[in-house]
Amino acid sequence: MKHPNLNDEKRIVMTLDAGGTNFVFSAIQGGAELVEPITLSAQASDLNTILKRIIQGFEEVKKILAPPPVAISFAFPGPAEYPLGIIGDLANLPLFRGGVALGPMLEEKFGIPVFINNDGDLFAYGEAISGLLPEVNALLEEHNNPKRYHNLLGATFGTGYGGGIVSNGHLFGGDNSAQGEINRIRNKVHPFYSAEETVSIRGIRKAYAREARLDEVMVPTPQSIYEIGMGKVEGNRKAAVKAFQKFAIAAGDSLANAATLVDGIIVLGGGISGAHPLFLHHLVNEMNRKFDTPGGGHLSRLEIQVFNLENKKDLQKFLTGDKQEIQVPFSDKKITYDPLKRIGVGITRLGTSRATSIGAYTFALSQLDKSAT
Repeated sequence: MKHPNLNDEKRIVMTLDAGGTNFVFSAIQGGAELVEPITLSAQASDLNTILKRIIQGFEEVKKILAPPPVAISFAFPGPAEYPLGIIGDLANLPLFRGGVALGPMLEEKFGIPVFINNDGDLFAYGEAISGLLPEVNALLEEHNNPKRYHNLLGATFGTGYGGGIVSNGHLFGGDNSAQGEINRIRNKVHPFYSAEETVSIRGIRKAYAREARLDEVMVPTPQSIYEIGMGKVEGNRKAAVKAFQKFAIAAGDSLANAATLVDGIIVLGGGISGAHPLFLHHLVNEMNRKFDTPGGGHLSRLEIQVFNLENKKDLQKFLTGDKQEIQVPFSDKKITYDPLKRIGVGITRLGTSRATSIGAYTFALSQLDKSAT
């Protein structure tokens, strides 16, 4: 799928970063933010107040713009029927209940197309367009390695655990707008819970509380727990390291399950991804773990080997591969063959918010171009 050239793109798209606390409105042109973001509270006593506030935010942005925007595109929490712009029953915005036609409302109000997606999907899309995926392929080219990657699995670690899939330039969309919901994979650490209960801010804090024998109200933020684990500040370092190890086991196991189906590069984002020096090697080790077999042997967890793209030695091996020449049967010809099946796991190159914005912007323009042909 051909994406618009962001450097040359003049069209403007209005965007929204929707959280449980605030709505942050902006506009993008050519992949760059055009206005100082406008922040409005997401808290209200009734749904109509929230909806009017969303309209107000976009109206304030539009007043600043010249020329006018061609579309609105943004991430909004699910469950939702994203292609129709209908939002379902939300946990973080509990006033949304029973199906709210947010997209159609904005289209009628502003007279331009409106595109709504899940944040994990748009994050993955942004990284596939301008982030980790093109960087990996550029590095392979620099190393004269013919291998190229066309699939990307994005995962976000934060308040929740989100995901998105991009294949051959296309953002993968499920039949029920429930694609990439990696948070619902079973939790290896706590098998009767979903993975999100461990792979999230609350998961790290609860694990630290258990290991440090603290009341949960006394537990610091994951950023502070990371700094304790790295020895940068005082605290129960052993408990901090253990909390992130449990996080890595649950995340690595769920990502391995997803990788069996996606078979592509994995990019990690969200606030917790900044703590990768403490957990990423454990996560990759979990993905490379072996199964036992009934005969007493072992079977690799994945058909492919997983490399830590933030580790220099791993990155070099990933880029070099295991190229060799093999003979074509009944011929004098030889061909180059690389039997090392592999994927890599790396951290967001754009930053989670920017990747999501780039994803939202490019998705809108791609859909507009598609409808015009």
